[in-house]
Order: sequence, then structure tokens, then C-alpha cells
Amino acid sequence: MSELSSAAQAVITASNCAGSRIVQLHIAAALRAAADQVVPAPHLPYDSCCDVNAAAIRAELLAIAIELETQ
Repeated sequence: MSELSSAAQAVITASNCAGSRIVQLHIAAALRAAADQVVPAPHLPYDSCCDVNAAAIRAELLAIAIELETQ
């Protein structure tokens, strides 16, 4: 198993289920849902429905989700 980023490791540690692959996938799904609630995905390439900070938060949440899914 490769080493997780500090953000992804913090999420796993908080879940108290460090060894469970299923839990990691569930957490990734929850992070994706949270990202969708914080900043909906743009419908068009140039859709500016949100500010830059919110888009950055969305990107960070999705990055952790991707890391957990591909671990």
C-alpha cells in the first residue's frame, strides 16, 4: 500500500477504520458528495457559477477522494 497524503491520512484516521478498503471507498463517495454540495460541477467549460476559493475547495476534496479510490 502506498503512502497517503497528510489530508487523506487525516480522513482515514478520523474514520477509525484505517485498514478497510470498503470504508475508504465510502469515505471517497462522501467527499465527492460534499464537494458537489459545496460547489456544483460546472456544466460548461467556462461556467463560473462559483468563486475561485470554492472551486479550489472542490478540487481539494475531489483530490482526496481520487487518492482514496486509487489507493
